[in-house]
Amino acid sequence: MAYRKLGKNTGHRGAMLRNIVTSLLRHERIQTTEARAKELNAITEKMISLGKQGDLASRRLTLAYLMDEDVVTKLFDTIAPKYADRQGGYTRIMKLGLRRGDAATMVIIELV
Repeated sequence: MAYRKLGKNTGHRGAMLRNIVTSLLRHERIQTTEARAKELNAITEKMISLGKQGDLASRRLTLAYLMDEDVVTKLFDTIAPKYADRQGGYTRIMKLGLRRGDAATMVIIELV
């Protein structure tokens, strides 16, 4: 499976994705570039799936990835139960247009 480098080295890319996933789960809707949103989509789906399992091991895996304990609590207590009947497809990407500075395609990614 190919992945996007997003113009960052490995450590920077990993930290950036962790921050963006944390922000998405905190605010439930963020604006970013299309390439970042597509990478973010897969990671967010995995985090919500872990939240749906609800056991201690899942919580520890999620705590190891996300940056904020409050977001983990929100994920396990409010976000994951909303998707109990749903088998994936927890996020939606809507295109906004081009960014003025560098013409990057901007999108809004949100939880469904």
